[in-house]
Amino acid sequence: MLDYQSVQDKKTSLQDLVKGLTRDDLRHELNELVDEIQRRIADATDADVVFEPVDPYANDPHAVPGEEKLPWTLGHVIVHLTATFEEAASISQELARGVEYHGRSRWEFPFRRVRTIAFCRTRLEESRRMTLASLDMWPDAPQLYNTYSLTMGTLSYNAVSRFALGLKHAYDHLEHISKLLRMARA
Repeated sequence: MLDYQSVQDKKTSLQDLVKGLTRDDLRHELNELVDEIQRRIADATDADVVFEPVDPYANDPHAVPGEEKLPWTLGHVIVHLTATFEEAASISQELARGVEYHGRSRWEFPFRRVRTIAFCRTRLEESRRMTLASLDMWPDAPQLYNTYSLTMGTLSYNAVSRFALGLKHAYDHLEHISKLLRMARA
């Protein structure tokens, strides 16, 4: 897996980390990451999926009003990171085809409906399939000069770095997954 920790630690930018990566490299990175998530949840149970941890630091400014301080269950983390994979892949394939960025492309499965580890495993594989398929929508010569910035004054994302941003986001949740499982079993 790429060293996303170096981006987190601000030792490098995501754009520099992924410079020169190909679609095949992105496929490999996605597969490694989904495989790692599947390994981490291999022994999880349905009870682990719905376990509600105590998290005094819970703060999701993008949550539905009234749920900003709600601690996340394992099921919530899984549907969140798969939605992020898919959003990044969708925007990435549009950038690669020369489409100007026109806003977010996101839908997240309702986390309260996630009750089983079988659903989580299936959701991860469905997301892997869909995200990998998006790379097949890239032209042979992707338009990597087509970029946009998330906010004014920040580095721009092209097709490669936008796809990788979804991977990095999931990487950032790996320890969250492990911590939730440790808490559920304590």
